[in-house]
Amino acid sequence: MYNIGIDLGGTNIKVGLVDENYNIVAKSTAPTNLPRPAEEIVKSMVDTMWKALNEAKVTIGEVNSIGIGTPGVANRNSGTVLYSCNLGFKNTDLRALFGKFLNKPLYVENDANAAAFGEVLAGAGKGYKNVVVVTLGTGVGGGIIIDGKIYTGFNFCGAELGHTVIEYNGRQCACGRKGCFEAYSSATALINMTKEAMEAHKDSKMWEIAGGSIDNVDGKTAFDGMRADDAAARDVVNMYIEYLGCGLTNIVNTFQPEVLLIGGGICKEGENLTKPLGEIITRDQYCIDPNRSTKLDICKLGNNAGIIGAACLYTIAE
Repeated sequence: MYNIGIDLGGTNIKVGLVDENYNIVAKSTAPTNLPRPAEEIVKSMVDTMWKALNEAKVTIGEVNSIGIGTPGVANRNSGTVLYSCNLGFKNTDLRALFGKFLNKPLYVENDANAAAFGEVLAGAGKGYKNVVVVTLGTGVGGGIIIDGKIYTGFNFCGAELGHTVIEYNGRQCACGRKGCFEAYSSATALINMTKEAMEAHKDSKMWEIAGGSIDNVDGKTAFDGMRADDAAARDVVNMYIEYLGCGLTNIVNTFQPEVLLIGGGICKEGENLTKPLGEIITRDQYCIDPNRSTKLDICKLGNNAGIIGAACLYTIAE
């Protein structure tokens, strides 16, 4: 028996057919093409799902359930997206819309939560019941797994870890608050810090790395500059890691998970990131027994985490 996982993003719809061992046996993608009505987006999800099924030569009768990971606030059990500014959804009943095309159990979850669940089932969090996942991308996403289940709070808005404040009255965040973790530790924040340093240091090697244009700066630029022994780049990396370490230590002190996983393109830096972060967390965390402290690790499944987690939402439905 198979389950279908759908990662509904603002840019692309990614569909995977997942077997009982959490393997993705077929995948298909399509552009989301925003903005457009929910009915049209659902039709695209269904069409993309059929492509994956046809590729695997699997019939719909062999599918147990469908799960969707979506940006925004979602009620897993009713199949409703309560609010998603990226998609333009408000109290959008995806289960009812899917029901116009096929009759299968359907579950909906926030995309970061679904990805965290996928990492626990088949990735770096496998074998643990209490895990927190932090994704470093355009923003800072969060997923919290407690006793093997996704934590969402009573109103499905929980785990917005990027919008906890680490610098009171600090940098403006897109959410409206100032000083949010996201404003200092996302990939976007790192890029902004890099650009600021380059403007302040016209002789920095980061200019050469970026091909002479500040528009070419990405999340690697400062790390590449650090490896080239550029002082300004080293300061950017150190500052970024200190802020990231502060936010991660707050998470450890709040939840004391068995494992804290970080994901996103920045994590390709490997030990250049995890080693100093581990030192900060060890230094600042509130932990009585060092032999029972949180393990820091990097997510393993990449973009497949959301598909696998969404496909397996049926296992924790109420």
